[in-house]
Amino acid sequence: MPQITVDYSDNLADGFDRPAFARDLHLAVVEIAAAKPPACKTRFRRTEDPVVGPDTEGHALVHVHIALLSGRTDETKARLSETVLGLLRQHVKPADGQMLHASAEIRDLDPSYRKSEGE
Repeated sequence: MPQITVDYSDNLADGFDRPAFARDLHLAVVEIAAAKPPACKTRFRRTEDPVVGPDTEGHALVHVHIALLSGRTDETKARLSETVLGLLRQHVKPADGQMLHASAEIRDLDPSYRKSEGE
C-alpha cells in the first residue's frame, strides 16, 4: 500500500519527468494519506493512440490511479487528487499544440488485497 498506477499517452514520453513525479507523489501520499515511504509503489504504463471525442490528433492523456488501504476520509482522498493534478502540471509538458487531459482517482483497496515481499 499504496498501489499507484500512472497511465500516460505515448506522445508524452519525452515531456513527462516520471522519476521526479513519482518522488514528489510519494512525498504527498505520505503527508496527506499517512502512508509509509517504503510502501509507496508506482508503475508507469505508456499507452498508444490517444483519442478524445472524434479527435485522433492533438491530445495527450495522463490518469493517476491510487489505491489505498481503507480508512481515509473522502476529504483526504479529494485533497490527494487535487495534489496529484498539481504535480502533473509541474512534471508534464506536452508537445506544442497538444492539449493535456489529466485526471486522478483515489480509491480503497479491496479487502482481499494481500502483498508478498521478496526473499
